[in-house]
Amino acid sequence: MGKGSSVNILIKKIFTLICISSTLVSCSVNTIERTSHGQRPRQEPRAFFNGIKKRVALLTFFNESPYGGEDLGVTATEEFRRELSRTGQFVVDPMAKKIFGSSKEIYTGGGVKLVQLSRKAKVAGLNFVLFGRIIDARIREKVDEIGVVRETKSYTESKVEVRIFDVNSNKEIYTETLRASADDSSFRFFQGDRETKLQYRRDLLRYVVQVAVRKAIPKIIGVSSKLDWVGRVAKIVGTKIYINAGRNSGLNIGDILKVMSEGEEIFDPESGALIGVSKGTVKGTIEIIDYFGADGSIAVLHTGGSVHENDFVQLY
Repeated sequence: MGKGSSVNILIKKIFTLICISSTLVSCSVNTIERTSHGQRPRQEPRAFFNGIKKRVALLTFFNESPYGGEDLGVTATEEFRRELSRTGQFVVDPMAKKIFGSSKEIYTGGGVKLVQLSRKAKVAGLNFVLFGRIIDARIREKVDEIGVVRETKSYTESKVEVRIFDVNSNKEIYTETLRASADDSSFRFFQGDRETKLQYRRDLLRYVVQVAVRKAIPKIIGVSSKLDWVGRVAKIVGTKIYINAGRNSGLNIGDILKVMSEGEEIFDPESGALIGVSKGTVKGTIEIIDYFGADGSIAVLHTGGSVHENDFVQLY
């Protein structure tokens, strides 16, 4: 074997060692920690979702704090709309405001309006009403007093109250105040214009409200998972039964739905206060055979024989 061949063999061995070392390093960097069962560990258990989306009435939030004005209420509302849609578990009804109005109207009336309009909301196919307010939002700033370029340190905080009214049981089932805070700092020239400073403050306030809203989403999912999905028989034509929920709501061809009679309101005999609404009885079952419109479905009778328009339906 010649000298050239020995050199070539040595180079190949060195190259192989380099490749093996690189692979080992790569594996150590990209290693994913797993449990003893070979699955990625989860910080929280995944909530059960049966595929049927709850229809939500999202009422415009309002701002009670002296900072941010109406803009913060709009910011909170739109953040809820985006985050609820992103979960894939809800349909935010665009017409709900026409039934209930805004969150401020509900607060002003002491929540009585929700109880009064619950049946109208149920007929509209709503499952629960989400409303609330921004209790507090504030920003504090500390500016260095030396130099043309000054460092500004900002601390922003917010408190957002979130409430859920269950249309089917005709009562409020959840209320909580979510808090969020954020620190930020920036270097500004002393000659900075006033509008830039105001925009900076607005952006920080919006951000901290959005953070509070995002904290509420897992809690809303948890509450929603305990509620029954309820739809409605919108119309009956011949043997075809038209339901006010379809593909967008997660109903599938072949799904069997229970047709329910309306429950009765139960009042406390001593105080006269409404305790809740009892569950109706099963009148029969229907089977989904087709879709229509943006979010409707067509069913036929499966069992029973007493189905009427405005009857309520649930997944079997």
